[in-house]
Amino acid sequence: MLGRIGTTELLLILGIALLIFGPSKLPKLGKAIGQTIGNFKKSSAAAENGEAKQSSKNQEQ
Repeated sequence: MLGRIGTTELLLILGIALLIFGPSKLPKLGKAIGQTIGNFKKSSAAAENGEAKQSSKNQEQ
């Protein structure tokens, strides 16, 4: 149904974001989005490690 985002679509999204938020707020928005994605990845990895430890403890018992 939905394919990968290509260069044209990415440029269109960036152009719309530039019109909505303006050039001064765009770097701040990008930084905030990057930090959010980083935090999500860290939490996801921590949850996976916790589940792995939990399942290994259950198998030992």
